[in-house]
Amino acid sequence: MVRAHVGPPSNKAVSCIEAAFFIYKYMSTEKEIGCYILSSQKINKYYIGACQENLNQRIQKHNTSFYGKKSYTSITNDWTLYLFIPTKTYTQAIAIEQKIKAMKSRTYIQNLKKYPEMVEKLMLKTSST
Repeated sequence: MVRAHVGPPSNKAVSCIEAAFFIYKYMSTEKEIGCYILSSQKINKYYIGACQENLNQRIQKHNTSFYGKKSYTSITNDWTLYLFIPTKTYTQAIAIEQKIKAMKSRTYIQNLKKYPEMVEKLMLKTSST
């Protein structure tokens, strides 16, 4: 079996499969257009954003205060993807983001994940943008 080292030095060897997954997950340049919702267990809050870059890299930026120490996501570093709504255009992703934010409702966000038909309805409402 071939071993490869990824990340900080350690005594544990990493398999090629683990190394490939790491590269795919954190270094992939595949762009994803859509609206995303992050959740934090530490502060029990959600963050809604729009993306037109690699989603994993975007989440990593939120978790490392890349957007500044005064940004909303800098208050914690445990943001995980709660929901991703893929769109055809960035304009539509922003429209969906704004509609979700306008609702100002934790229940609405949770229902988007629970009831896929709500996401479909949201997609239809914003499809002309």
